[in-house]
Amino acid sequence: MKLYYSPGACSLADHIAMHEADLTFDRVRVDLKSKETETGEPFNQINPKSYVPTLEMDDGQRLTENIAILSWVAQRKPPLAPNSEPGNLRLLEMLAFISTEIHKQFGRVFKPTSDAEATAAREKLGQRFQLIATMFKGDYLFGSEAGVADAYLFTMLLWAKKVGIDVPEKLGAFAELMRARPAVQLAMKHEGLE
Repeated sequence: MKLYYSPGACSLADHIAMHEADLTFDRVRVDLKSKETETGEPFNQINPKSYVPTLEMDDGQRLTENIAILSWVAQRKPPLAPNSEPGNLRLLEMLAFISTEIHKQFGRVFKPTSDAEATAAREKLGQRFQLIATMFKGDYLFGSEAGVADAYLFTMLLWAKKVGIDVPEKLGAFAELMRARPAVQLAMKHEGLE
């Protein structure tokens, strides 16, 4: 199995989750500017969308998109998903919220078409971070144990810190709790982020 990633990109969430699930996988670094893998292979031949993450199974099948890959990881390791009823739907709900309401807004911060667009995106992110801070069911999003959604949120909080977006105290404490996890430390070491 191979995870195609770019250091510090949203694929970090999948990288963390796969370590949390104790999955065995190879990592293939992708240069998102040149659209090539570390071995010089054109990435668009692996994923025509030309962005990470991409998870290639041992049989050659590929999954793309954080929601799909993180859901797949949670299916392999059920403790990484909420155990409340209906847990799989609550997980999809949270992953979709992080993907569409937080992750997507960062595109407007990283590559704005105007100052006004960047300001609006930063305001929207501030609102979304305020909201998600109220959704925690414990130390982590779904209770006392970390799950795949926490890996995704942690990655978004790294981005917020990188661009100077303030987050609620609850999210700052959560980010530090996540940073102390061995799976997070290992993924960040692999990606050269520590």
